Amino acid sequence: MTKIFIDGSAGTTGLRIYERLEKRNDIEILTLSEELRKNTEARAEALNSCDIAFFCLPDQAAIEAVGLLKNEKTAIIDTSTAHRTADGWIYGFPELTGQREKIKASKRIANPGCHASGFISLVAPLTENGIINKDAKLTAFSLTGYSGGGKKMIADYESDSRSNLLDAPRQYGLTQKHKHLPEMVKLCGLENEPVFCPVVDSYYSGMEVTVPLFKSDLNGNVEDIKEVFKNYYKNGLVKYVENADGNGFISACELSGKDSMEISVFGNDDRILLVSRFDNLGKGASGAAIQNMNILLGIDEKTGLDI
Repeated sequence: MTKIFIDGSAGTTGLRIYERLEKRNDIEILTLSEELRKNTEARAEALNSCDIAFFCLPDQAAIEAVGLLKNEKTAIIDTSTAHRTADGWIYGFPELTGQREKIKASKRIANPGCHASGFISLVAPLTENGIINKDAKLTAFSLTGYSGGGKKMIADYESDSRSNLLDAPRQYGLTQKHKHLPEMVKLCGLENEPVFCPVVDSYYSGMEVTVPLFKSDLNGNVEDIKEVFKNYYKNGLVKYVENADGNGFISACELSGKDSMEISVFGNDDRILLVSRFDNLGKGASGAAIQNMNILLGIDEKTGLDI
């Protein structure tokens, strides 16, 4: 039976991973009591006793936790930002070309960021196939539920005395220094960071990432884009969906509670909208982490997930 340790199991992502894994009969979860949860020696013992460790920690804590690991057989799936562009770590988005094989052969997997997953799912196949040039200057905006902000933001939004400013969408990342930008650039092979506009709104979970394009941005046309997506996403949790709008609207929470992702193309021949929809807690966090764990174990990567 595979032994799993979740370092940082009290956070939103850690809790979701635990809730999913405790239902499985092929997994043994190593746990620490509340008083030992932050004890370095106890954590080190658990890390070195498990087969796979999930890091659900702040960036600096994740970096420090790597230093506790002495067992070369233990694999790490790090859900923090710390190692997503680091040498020696494999980016955990298996639907990218060749990535599934790299994940399976690795002991160091960096789980993707939620916003980044949506952007990469749309742009990477197009740069890879030459539809978008690598020197393109792109724009993206992303809607997310408030659960993506962690425990404090969840508490703020669910408080009876919350500010009325939380009743409307709030844009952030205003300095254009969002922490997901480095992985978005690297995994898409881009030379320029996109103008990125994340927006949090007063619903619990669900994400909708949009990349707008002019035809002049493309080496091809809208039908070429659709053909690339149809051929690219044949395996895994991502699929291309035609005519996904509901009477002219698309909801960012439609895939809330799911671990899958839907890619769609809207607009017309001249102005095109690439849209990726998924759950920021699913394919954007814990669902992706478990998918990567399943690949490491050599079992069906959809095991234990809600597709």
